[in-house]
Amino acid sequence: MTTNRETEIRERMTRHWLATERAVRACIAGSVSSLADREDLLQQVALTVARRFEEFDEQRSFLAWVLWLTKSRIIDFYRAQGRRSQLLSDELLEQYAERLVQRQHENSRRSEALETCLAQLPDRSRTLIRLKYHDGLRTEQIAEALKSTPASIRVALFRIRETLAACIQRKLAPEAME
Repeated sequence: MTTNRETEIRERMTRHWLATERAVRACIAGSVSSLADREDLLQQVALTVARRFEEFDEQRSFLAWVLWLTKSRIIDFYRAQGRRSQLLSDELLEQYAERLVQRQHENSRRSEALETCLAQLPDRSRTLIRLKYHDGLRTEQIAEALKSTPASIRVALFRIRETLAACIQRKLAPEAME
């Protein structure tokens, strides 16, 4: 029987993993050419993360930790085959991992800014954004639902995207100066 603590740890690990899996895939893809080998390595990394998650320091970057584990699994993979990585050198792999960590941080700040900017939109604009991007409706479907024309919906969405882009830029500008 699982305890609440075990469940909470498993849920935290899963959230962290889901947020970083694409970056891990990209890192592996930059180092291994065979699709089957890439999938095997991804599974090995996931298993390693699951086994060693309690060693992870929550005060540090999960992505950096996972990429370190990924790099180790890639090195083990080539070592087992008796050859060196043929796609990325260790130095390039390290630079790539650092860039992925930096990008995740930038994306996180950008997502926070988007959330804030979305909250500032008028209700109708938020409704249009929800229908288009959350519900996945086509412009014609939105127009029909809101008793409008597709052209007016396209114009409104264009203006909303411009407003959001400007808002996000303003929110991120002070951080860029730091």
